[in-house]
Amino acid sequence: MALPPIVKVVLGSIAFGIFWVLAVFPAVPFLPIGRTAGSLLGAMLMVIFRVISPDEAYAAIDLPILGLLFGTMVVSIYLERADMFKYLGKLLCWKSQGGKDLLCRIVIVSAVSSALFTNDTCCVVLTEFILKIARQNNLPPQPFLLALASSANIGSSATPIGNPQNLVIAVQSKISFGKFLFGILPAMLAGIVVNCIILLCYFWKLLSVQKDVEVVASASEVVAEDDVISHRFSPATMSHVGSPNSQQWTPALDGVMPSFQSGRDAGQNESLRNRTFDNENNIQAVLNDAVDSAKISTSSREAAGSAGTSQRRDEPASTRLMRTFSSHTNGSRELTSLQSEDGKEGLIERWKILLWKTSVYLVTLGMLISLLMGLNMSWTAVTAALALIVLDFKDAGPSLEKVSYSLLIFFCGMFITVDGFNRTGIPSALWDFMEPHAQINSVGGTALLSLVIIVLSNIASNVPTVLLLGARVAASAAAISPAEESKAWLLLAWVSTVAGNLSLLGSAANLIVCEQARRAKYFGYNLSFFGHLRFGLPSTLVVTAIGLLLIRSY
Repeated sequence: MALPPIVKVVLGSIAFGIFWVLAVFPAVPFLPIGRTAGSLLGAMLMVIFRVISPDEAYAAIDLPILGLLFGTMVVSIYLERADMFKYLGKLLCWKSQGGKDLLCRIVIVSAVSSALFTNDTCCVVLTEFILKIARQNNLPPQPFLLALASSANIGSSATPIGNPQNLVIAVQSKISFGKFLFGILPAMLAGIVVNCIILLCYFWKLLSVQKDVEVVASASEVVAEDDVISHRFSPATMSHVGSPNSQQWTPALDGVMPSFQSGRDAGQNESLRNRTFDNENNIQAVLNDAVDSAKISTSSREAAGSAGTSQRRDEPASTRLMRTFSSHTNGSRELTSLQSEDGKEGLIERWKILLWKTSVYLVTLGMLISLLMGLNMSWTAVTAALALIVLDFKDAGPSLEKVSYSLLIFFCGMFITVDGFNRTGIPSALWDFMEPHAQINSVGGTALLSLVIIVLSNIASNVPTVLLLGARVAASAAAISPAEESKAWLLLAWVSTVAGNLSLLGSAANLIVCEQARRAKYFGYNLSFFGHLRFGLPSTLVVTAIGLLLIRSY
C-alpha cells in the first residue's frame, strides 16, 4: 500500500505523538494540560495540518459509542444513589473469615460489579472502602488493591458495557449483547479463578501472619459507616465522609465490656432506675409546659377585663385544680398528636425511598434484559437513563453534573486523532507487514497477535489500540470465515482488556485505584509501579492464555 505524501505522514505522526504523550503522561512537565485537552489538541492539529478535513473530523466521531457511554454513566450514578454499591461493600464484610476470605470476596464482587456497572465505576466506589477495611484490621492493603483492580479489569471483559474498549468493539462489530456475553463469559470466569489463585499464592504468607479473626470482629463497624457516596468517575474528585466512631470509640468499648459483663445485674438495676427517672422527668416537663401555657392563657384573660379575674379568684381550690389538670391533659394530648404525625411522616418517607430504590433496580434490570434481547445498545442505555431521571421526579442537574463529560470529550478528540493517524497509512503498512504471521486460525498467529495487542495496549492504551487494529483484525479474519471474524472481535476485547493488568499504566481502573489509595485521608497507601508489575506480568500472561483457549473453542 502506497503511503500518502511525506508531509502528511510526518505531520500526522507528530499530531498523534503529541496525543499519545498527553494520554499516557497527562502531567508531563512541558505541557501539563491533561488527557482531555491532549486529545482535543491532537484532533485540532490533525485538522490544522490538513491530515483530515473538518467534515471528516466530525464524521469520525462515533455518536452511538458516546450515547452508550453517557447512558451507562447516568445509570451507574442513580444506582449509586440507590445504595447499590453500599450494599456491595457490606457484602464484602458479611461473616468474613479473615484476610484470605476477604481477598476472595473482593475478587468476586469487583468482577461482577465491573461487568454490570463498568470497571472504572467499581474502582472509584470501592477503593477507599476496601482500604479502610484493611487498615482497621491490620491487614496489608496491597493484596486487596491489586485484587480490586485486576478483577475489575477481567470482569469488565464479559459485557459490552464493562469498559470503554468493549463499547467500541460492540458498536463496530455489531455483535449482540448476548453473543458477546456468552462468548467471553467462560474466559472471564476462568480468568477470575486463576487470578484469585495467583493472588493467594503470591500473598499467602503475608496474609497468614495477620490476625484473620479481627476482620470478623470489626466488619460490622466498618460497614455501618456511610462509605459510598456520589462520584464523578474521576479519582481526583472522589471523596468519602467517614465516621470516626470505629476508630475512636471501639477501643474504649472493648475496655468497658468486661466490667459490664461482670456486673450485669447491677447494670440492669441501674438501667431500670435511670429509665424510671427519665420517665418522671418527661412527665414533669409536660406538666410544666402545660402550667406555663395555662399561665399565659390566664394573663391574656386578665388583660381582657377585671371582672373575669375576680370571679376566678373567688373559685374554690378544687375548681382551679380541675382546670389545671385539664390543661395538663390537653398539653399531653397535643404532644402525643405531634409525635404521631411525625411518626407517620417518617414512615411515609421511608416507603417513598424504598419504592424509588426498587424502581431504580427494576429499570436497570430492564435495561440488561433489553440488551440481552438484542435491542440497540446506545438507545437502550439512554432510555434507561431518562427513565431514572423521570422517576426521580426532581431537578436532574445535580445528578447529571456527576457525569464525566471530560471523558466524553476525550473520546471525541481521540476518534478524530486516531482517524487522522489511520489516514497517514502507517498503521496499515505495519499491519500489512504483520498480517501473514498473525492469522487467528493458527496457534502461533493468535499468540503473536495477542502479544502485539498487549504491548500496544500498555504503550498507547487499550481504546486507541482497538480503534487502530479492530477493523484490520476483523477484515483479516473475515477472509477466513464469518465465524472467525466474530472470534477475532471477541479475542480483541479479551486481550485488550486483560492487558490492562500488566502495568499500572495499562488501564484507567489501575490508575483510579492507585490515586484513590494515595489520596485517602486517613488510610492512604502508595501502590508503586513495580509493586504492581511484579504481580501484573505473570497474571496477565497466564490469564490471557487461558482465556484465549476458551474463546478459540467457542
